Amino acid sequence: SRMLQTVHEWFWWHRIWLPVNLTWADLEDREGRVYAKVSDLYITIPYSIAFLIIRFLFERFIAPSAAKTLGIKDTLRLKVADNPILEKYFCSRSRNPTQADIDGLSKKCSWSVRQVERWFRRRRNQDRPGIIKKFKEASWRFVFYLSAFIGGIVALYDKPWFYDTKEVWRAFPRQSLLESQYWYYIIEMSFYWSLLFRVAFDIKRKDFKEQIIHHLATLTLLAFSWCANYIRIGTLVMILHDVSDVILELAKIFNYAKLPVICNTLFVLFAFVFIVTRLVIFPFWLIHCTWVYPVLDFPPFFAYYFFNVMLIVLLLLHVFWAYLILRMLNKFLFGNVSRPTSH
Repeated sequence: SRMLQTVHEWFWWHRIWLPVNLTWADLEDREGRVYAKVSDLYITIPYSIAFLIIRFLFERFIAPSAAKTLGIKDTLRLKVADNPILEKYFCSRSRNPTQADIDGLSKKCSWSVRQVERWFRRRRNQDRPGIIKKFKEASWRFVFYLSAFIGGIVALYDKPWFYDTKEVWRAFPRQSLLESQYWYYIIEMSFYWSLLFRVAFDIKRKDFKEQIIHHLATLTLLAFSWCANYIRIGTLVMILHDVSDVILELAKIFNYAKLPVICNTLFVLFAFVFIVTRLVIFPFWLIHCTWVYPVLDFPPFFAYYFFNVMLIVLLLLHVFWAYLILRMLNKFLFGNVSRPTSH
């Protein structure tokens, strides 16, 4: 108990979270000012459960009707012949057997090598997610990102720091929490918790590990910025990320609907918006804002370094995804690829 108390006191030591000469007492509600509190974030867990329920209802009742309207159907897949030996190997050993294993399995089953190879190919194809499942996931994310982006614009359009990043640090950290900021944070964090809870059941893409890192980094960044009252810059980071995600999910929807002209146009637009927002505005406006302006008023402190490191982690993920996007764009412009990347 004593050790936990010591860890708690050390973790919340004001010198870690706040600039020099400021303590948590300076951020207590008074004189009409309301400040963010750690306990406010507890509600994001039950809200994330609510998001999972809403998503279930959306994917059960709304998305199928939208898919039908767009003429999206799952392709019929041939089921593999029952073979306990091959099924056991597939489930417990590998989905992609080596040539030596194929030869051995061929002898065990009294099948030809070609029959075994065809069985594994069809078995892998049988487990691939159908178009309807992909459409449901993309349409759910599109609806959220579009709603979040519109909500972000409504919350920020009349704020001076939306147009001048120097205003982000005016009167910091004694910046009263606005109701619009509260709900923007709570909704975004709840959504990312729901994505993290569903990640084992969603479609696994090539960048699965990077997606996990992204969700964890985003939640850490949002929670930390909330506790350290970096809320103004936090809202700018959120709205900057939502804008390209809206276009990407919409491009996926039209890809599944087999409308290549619209899909390809949206993908090119997405690539442009992603590069501009994530690799230009994000580092040269927002990271510059968090790196340069705070030290003009305060000596550097731990929260300053930690927050900037987390932003750099996000930037590195952006660079990785930009590489994938540009590679896809190159194939699209000079090859025969028309499918949008799975960011």
